Amino acid sequence: MTQGAGQEPVAHTATLRDFRVPPYARVPVQGHAVEPPVPEETLLAASPSEVVPVPAAPVGASPAPFPSSAPSADLPVDPTLQLGRRVTQAYDAAATRSSIVAVATGHPGNAFPEGEMPEGYTPTERDLPIINRGDTVQIEVAPAPAAERSNGDGPGPLYVVGDVHGYLDELLAALRAQGLIDENASWAAGNARLWFLGDFTDRGPDGIGVIDLVMRLSAEAAAAGGYCKALMGNHELLLIGAKRFGDTPVNSGAGTATFQAAWLLNGGQKQDMDRLEDVHLQWMSRLDAVVEEDEHLLVHSDTTAYLEYGETIEDVNETVHEIINRNDADEVWDLFRKFTKRFAFRDDAGPQAVQELLSTYGGRRIVHGHSPIPYLLGQVGTEDGEDSTDPVVDGPHVYADGLAIAMDGGVTMAGKLLVVQLPLNR
Repeated sequence: MTQGAGQEPVAHTATLRDFRVPPYARVPVQGHAVEPPVPEETLLAASPSEVVPVPAAPVGASPAPFPSSAPSADLPVDPTLQLGRRVTQAYDAAATRSSIVAVATGHPGNAFPEGEMPEGYTPTERDLPIINRGDTVQIEVAPAPAAERSNGDGPGPLYVVGDVHGYLDELLAALRAQGLIDENASWAAGNARLWFLGDFTDRGPDGIGVIDLVMRLSAEAAAAGGYCKALMGNHELLLIGAKRFGDTPVNSGAGTATFQAAWLLNGGQKQDMDRLEDVHLQWMSRLDAVVEEDEHLLVHSDTTAYLEYGETIEDVNETVHEIINRNDADEVWDLFRKFTKRFAFRDDAGPQAVQELLSTYGGRRIVHGHSPIPYLLGQVGTEDGEDSTDPVVDGPHVYADGLAIAMDGGVTMAGKLLVVQLPLNR
């Protein structure tokens, strides 16, 4: 089937933002028949993929429709608060009021008793550990005066952009605030260097518009002596998979899943799929997964899974490209699943995990997106706005003994889309 064709528009899909629904909170996709639940002990013994495993439709069955914008009584609805056009939606009341609480012994928020977390498990919103404010350093970022830009010989200043997730207006405002584009959204930064850390689409209103902007700025920056480049995020892999493989069953490690179901549950937007063209797919498929710039190791996800794909940056990027080009649904799914893991750099073992990546690939600091800063700080408000305020994100967070910089400001939850100049001082 052609993905997105003939379906009703959807303003918000059923999603837990970037945090996949855990196996024990399994729910059917709206429009799919409800299958008998798999025993919880079976699911937890597997290697979860963080995405709700949705059984493949029987041969000859009609494809499941996109969910309507109206909340379903038995489906958790995305609580994303859109900046300037927030549409407040609700989870089931009990889940909302205790989204970040300790439900078992061990670290606050853990859903499993200490020492019993399944192999490969990745935290979700329901069991997301809170890092105390003292464990991270929040850095306020002021716009750089245009006079500081270099137009002489040698490389210009280095900037990085956190997760965008379709929020084109917020991206344009943040790039203008740093003097990287002008009022016409054209490149205005001379030989400056700009890196996007991935996750351009899903959840927000104009993911394809974001990709089109980055592609255009890449050409304009190159003509001006600078560059604008981008990394592969897990949502790029998800969109590629949804377009290429659709409802084709994949082995998720926790049951049968499909890319389309995972895409819908994680913020897939019909308007993005309708506007997705071959040029966008080709561009995303060629994105690198890891780069080093000015002794900063840039990646999308805060995970050590990159080590499974090569011992050098070149090896990792070549392996990722080969997997995507082979067009094998199971291989791409496994790559997506591993790039969706998070929080490898937190807690006591965090500095060691960062050092393992730095010693393998080079650099003195790692810079990543993927895990929203508001979750790291426990600044997630309720869906109705009562007894809480929007997350306060003034800049990136430096943690793991100063070795890691988190760049996802949580724009999907009324946080901030971050564009900052490197290096940062702790």
